[in-house]
Amino acid sequence: MIAQQYSTGGAHFAFTDRWGGVSAAPYEQLNLGGAVGDDPGAVAANRSRAAAALGPTAGPVVWMNQVHGADVAVVDGPWPGDAAAVDGLVTAVPGVVLAVLTADCTPVLLADPVARVAGAAHAGRPGLAADVVGVTLEAMAGLGADPARVVARTGPSVCGDCYEVPAALRDEVEALVPGTATETSWGTPAIDIPAGVRSQLLARGVRDVVLSPVCTRESPDHFSYRRDRTTGRLAGYVWTGGDRG
Repeated sequence: MIAQQYSTGGAHFAFTDRWGGVSAAPYEQLNLGGAVGDDPGAVAANRSRAAAALGPTAGPVVWMNQVHGADVAVVDGPWPGDAAAVDGLVTAVPGVVLAVLTADCTPVLLADPVARVAGAAHAGRPGLAADVVGVTLEAMAGLGADPARVVARTGPSVCGDCYEVPAALRDEVEALVPGTATETSWGTPAIDIPAGVRSQLLARGVRDVVLSPVCTRESPDHFSYRRDRTTGRLAGYVWTGGDRG
């Protein structure tokens, strides 16, 4: 369920795998995405289970209606209605949990544990090219965050060895985010999204950056759109509060 969870100085991060939920195939088991064709009741139950597993420092969870863009919203709690169409969230309210859904895209979790400001970004290829990571950091700075204090963690996502694209698209993204052009393990053009995220974070002054070693396409414990097409969604969660030590 919560495959990885850790805290540092009052910043909290968690990532799910696909197990421990109630969804039937092809969404088995812990699908957290509400727009992939799964039974809404199963998704609600899965979200409740995952939220409960986050622990006592975690409060209400805020979701996004992700659209592969670079719009970022400042929130202080869950939406009163449907989630906004954004690909980044920031908050300065301790305990409010920001969530990002993925099934190959890179979930980018950010927190300044001193200012108690958290951010979450959905970085697929379009979002990377549009600098959703940088826009999220700017929104965090507007709430008092300092990039030099920000802790950045990414979750499971498709790796550069597996993210095949046409050569022209690889070159287009490389022109916008240098260092992303690569090749698949079978020798075709590819993009390394996590490497691009790291480059964008470092360019903005973030120094504490740790990328997940897990490739979703290669891991049977994680959902992958590229591998399975019809499938569920993983979640990454970030929040602040509790022990600063």
